[in-house]
Amino acid sequence: MDALPADWTSLAVVVFLLGMKHGFDADHLATIDGLTRVSRRAGSAFSPYCGVLFSLGHGAVVIAIAALVGSATERWETPSWLEASGAWTSIFFLTLLGILNLRAVFNASPDEVVTPVGLKGRYLGRLAEARSPWVVMLVGAAFALSFDTVSQAALFAVTGAHFGGLQNALALGALFLLGMLVTDGINGLWISRLIQRADSLAR
Repeated sequence: MDALPADWTSLAVVVFLLGMKHGFDADHLATIDGLTRVSRRAGSAFSPYCGVLFSLGHGAVVIAIAALVGSATERWETPSWLEASGAWTSIFFLTLLGILNLRAVFNASPDEVVTPVGLKGRYLGRLAEARSPWVVMLVGAAFALSFDTVSQAALFAVTGAHFGGLQNALALGALFLLGMLVTDGINGLWISRLIQRADSLAR
C-alpha cells in the first residue's frame, strides 16, 4: 500500500493505468481472441465487442469485491506477507499450468484441437463456445476469480476507504474497470477486424 500515491488524483490515474495493464494479461488476450473467433465463426453480431463484454464481466467482480471490502472496514491493513506469498503462489500455479498445456500441445496430433489443461480450461471450455453476450460476460467474471484480481480489488478498496469510505473504494474499482475496458475493447475490435480481413483475403 505504501507504493500507491498518497493523493487522490495520482491514485486514480495509477489505478486506471493498472486496469489497462491488467487488460494486457496473457489470459485476457488469449480468451478474448478465442471468444471473438468463435462468435465470428457463428456469425454473431456482437463478435467485435467480445473484449468489452469480457471486461464488463471481469470488472463486475472487481467492483463487487471493492464494495464488500470497502463496506467491511475502513482501517484494515494488508499483511506484509500477502504480496510475496501471493506472487509465489501465482508463479507456481501458472508455471505448472504452462508445463501441462505445453505437454498437451506436444502430445496432440497435427489435426487435433488442443484442449487447455487446468480448471479454467476444463470447466470453461464449453462456455468459450457459447454464442451469447451474457455468457461472454460470465466467462470474464469467472476469470476474475483469481488471487491476482481479488487481491488487487481488495487493495483498491482498502486504499479507497482510507480516502473517505465506500464511495471512494467503488470509484477506484470503476476506474480499474474503465482501464480494462479500453485495453480489452481495443483488443476485441482488432481481432475481429483481423479475422474479417483474413476471411476476405481467403475468399
